[in-house]
Amino acid sequence: MILETVNVGPMQVNCYILACAQEGLAIIIDPGDEVLKIKAVLDKHRLKPAMVINTHGHYDHIGSDDEFGVAVYVHKKDLPMLVDARKNLSTSFSSAHKVNSEIKTLEDKEIIKLDCLELEVIHLPGHTPGGIGLLMKKPQTDIIFTGDTLFYQGVGRSDLPGGSQQLLEEAIRERLFLLPADTKVYPGHGAATTIAREKSSSSFGL
Repeated sequence: MILETVNVGPMQVNCYILACAQEGLAIIIDPGDEVLKIKAVLDKHRLKPAMVINTHGHYDHIGSDDEFGVAVYVHKKDLPMLVDARKNLSTSFSSAHKVNSEIKTLEDKEIIKLDCLELEVIHLPGHTPGGIGLLMKKPQTDIIFTGDTLFYQGVGRSDLPGGSQQLLEEAIRERLFLLPADTKVYPGHGAATTIAREKSSSSFGL
């Protein structure tokens, strides 16, 4: 399996590239900026983009969605953010931006399949209404991509439009913290971590 992290944009977003093998098809998670850096990794492994998945709809995670010529997947509750610059906050970053590619919506517990890869969608509202995690089911079962819900020694903001502190805490406590302790967490910003590490340092009384 190929798993590469590409750190992009002024907000230092973690864009992830997933594929089964060299010269195969790739999933691109959160291509927020610096498309040439992302394409350089695709070229290194001779990968062809198959889909883009957004963990949520903020501009720093969707800024390069249109650059790969493939459909973009997002939870249905964050779909409005991809097509409305005010909702995705792009006017606060730079100029107004919306996604023009074909958009396909995701549901909680949906399974995304590509070659040997299987990812389960886990709805994690709180940072945004449609924030999601992507839990790998194949070829490994010990990896989750958490977007801006859970970080290394931190959690996502809930004070932006559409955010909810209560829902964020519930998503972390009732969904993420129930995963096996050794599950590797690949967040939307910053270093990777594990469920065990974040449970031990959380402020949620666990």
